[in-house]
Amino acid sequence: MPNQKKTESEVILYTDGACSGNPGPGGWAFILHHVPTGGEKEESGGEAETTNNRMEMQAVIEGLKRLKRPTKVHVVTDSSYVKNGITQWIHAWKRNGWKRKVKNRFEPVKNEELWKEMDRLTQIHDVTFEHVRGHAGHPQNERCDELAVDAYQKFLD
Repeated sequence: MPNQKKTESEVILYTDGACSGNPGPGGWAFILHHVPTGGEKEESGGEAETTNNRMEMQAVIEGLKRLKRPTKVHVVTDSSYVKNGITQWIHAWKRNGWKRKVKNRFEPVKNEELWKEMDRLTQIHDVTFEHVRGHAGHPQNERCDELAVDAYQKFLD
């Protein structure tokens, strides 16, 4: 039950990534919400040439990296790729040497270095994930989207 996990968490990490073209210039953003005090921190960044999935992952990674000690974190993302990857698919990838089954053969997992970093960070913290629909009026998701889009604007010609 997401709401119960959310209220038990010390921090809620809202994240989003955006790209202009895929691949193309991209941005990531997060809002760290400290539940006990209500304090919030926003941060964003971008890359000149990337993909939307990479930016979605980078937002989670950057948010988790800002935590100074092991923390109970509830991540809210509009990326089913991120949520499913870190909570479900990663177990098989690790078992298979960071390969995924495609038809009758194994191929390298895309974004392996980011998955490994997210895996490392989620082992430091007590992390749960919640998927929300993007562009559906969720205030923090909308704000993260705005920050992520702003972050890649400097890379546009």
